[in-house]
Amino acid sequence: MVCVRFVAKAFTGFLPVVLLVGCASTGLSRKRAEVVEAAISQVGTPYVYGGASPGRGLDCSGLAQYAYSAAGVRIPRESLAQRRLARRTDSKNPQPGDIVFFRIGPGVYHVGLMIDRDRFVHASSSDRRVRVANLRSPYWQAHYLGAGTYLD
Repeated sequence: MVCVRFVAKAFTGFLPVVLLVGCASTGLSRKRAEVVEAAISQVGTPYVYGGASPGRGLDCSGLAQYAYSAAGVRIPRESLAQRRLARRTDSKNPQPGDIVFFRIGPGVYHVGLMIDRDRFVHASSSDRRVRVANLRSPYWQAHYLGAGTYLD
């Protein structure tokens, strides 16, 4: 049996994105697909420092905690703890559902959730909303610390 779901979301400032998430047909585990789907569902949600309310207000680590929770996986609330406790993954090729970690200033850390080979979802304080960004962009590459996961 092949289980595939189509997840489509139009992003302000981006072309619409269609992702195939599911089982055998995409190679994603069900839990990874659930993390990705939950993260994408929050695109456009307002950024709120310390926010942990899906659809109402999230910060970066709140978004990661929410997306993993939607897949039945408990992770820490704060970005530094998320990084410290995550199992390290291939930083050059993070997988959908992996958490990507950044240092964006002295003592300022940021996280996002990979949705495909190049793109991740994150709660952007500068754009004041949850949005999609490209991990390969010069800005994100300059601040990239690596990737981790709480999934198998």
